[in-house]
Amino acid sequence: MKILEMLQEDARQTYTTIGKRLGIAHSTVYDRIKRMENYGIIKKYTTLIDVEKAGAKTITAIMTIITDPKESEKVAEKLCTSPQVTEVYTSLSEELQIIAKVIAQNQESLHEFIASTVAPLPGVLRIRTSIVTKKFKETQPLMINDPKKLTLIENKNRR
Repeated sequence: MKILEMLQEDARQTYTTIGKRLGIAHSTVYDRIKRMENYGIIKKYTTLIDVEKAGAKTITAIMTIITDPKESEKVAEKLCTSPQVTEVYTSLSEELQIIAKVIAQNQESLHEFIASTVAPLPGVLRIRTSIVTKKFKETQPLMINDPKKLTLIENKNRR
C-alpha cells in the first residue's frame, strides 16, 4: 500500500528513491511493482493534464442516459469506445442510468456527438446533458485502504 501511495504522489520516482523512503531494497520495490502490474492492481501509468493550461479549448459535459435495462450494458460498452467519452458509470436509482463524462471542442461538436452517436444507440430512452461551467477539482482517486483488506487474486491471463 505504501508503494502504491508513493506512485500516486509521483509515478516517475525511481525504485531506489521509493526503497530509500520505505527502508527496503530497490529490488524489493521492483518485484512488488511488477507483481502488482501482473495482478492488474496497477493498470497503467499516465499523466493528468490540465487541458485549459495547456491551451486546449474544450468543454466538458456530464451526460445522464436513461436506458432500457436490457440494453444498458451494450450502451455503456459502446460509449466506452468513443474517444470523446472519458468516464462511464452505471447507477441504479429509480431508473437504470448511465453517467458519462464527455469532452468536446465546442457546443456544436457536443451536439453532433450526442445526436449522431449517443441518441441512435438501441435502448437509449432519454439523455440529460449538463455542461460543466467551472471545475473545482479533478484528480485520480487516492489509495486509502486498510492493507489487511487487500486481497491479491492472480489473473491467469497475465504473465
